[in-house]
Amino acid sequence: MKRTISIRKMEDRIRNSPKGTIFLTSDFTDLASSDAANRALLRLEEAGLIRRILFGVYEYPDYNAFLDEYAEPSPDAVAHALARKFGWTIVPCGDTALNRLGLSSQVSAVWLYVSDGTYKEYTYGKTVIRFKRTTNKEISKISYKTALVIQAVKALGKENITDEIKNKIASTTTDEEKAKMFAEAKYATSWIYDVIKEICGGAR
Repeated sequence: MKRTISIRKMEDRIRNSPKGTIFLTSDFTDLASSDAANRALLRLEEAGLIRRILFGVYEYPDYNAFLDEYAEPSPDAVAHALARKFGWTIVPCGDTALNRLGLSSQVSAVWLYVSDGTYKEYTYGKTVIRFKRTTNKEISKISYKTALVIQAVKALGKENITDEIKNKIASTTTDEEKAKMFAEAKYATSWIYDVIKEICGGAR
């Protein structure tokens, strides 16, 4: 009876979540033991409620009626679920950072992240998620938006930073984010900090 109740509660939690949500076993350990949660997730997968993306990583899939197929899992959501699983802090880097900030429409098969964890690479379908370790000062104790902008500016390179790019980043950054960025980015490489100061308009 207890196991049946646990599965029902897990199912309710999944159904009450937005489509495309990524789940880990640890998301249900308040309802059941890890072993019981794993078994329940396997049963819910067999029932077609969720689908397994990677070992221990499941998605509540989003069905696209127009295309008559399930949407592909969000690589960014999967990456953040993996980070949650291992207790890592991660931030998109390279082309992935540019994509997340709307500075590039290019969709790469490889999604890149810097991390305070170990180097890891995961593949599902045609998607590759790659984590590479970086120094803590680039991602720790600063806001996600600040870290993301630092990685995007670094990916573009000093010679490729234009007024258009600075204005585009500024237009998608709130005043509160700019104030944080202005304060937090002072430990970044000097030329990156100079760019961020211009993006923030000297916010204090």
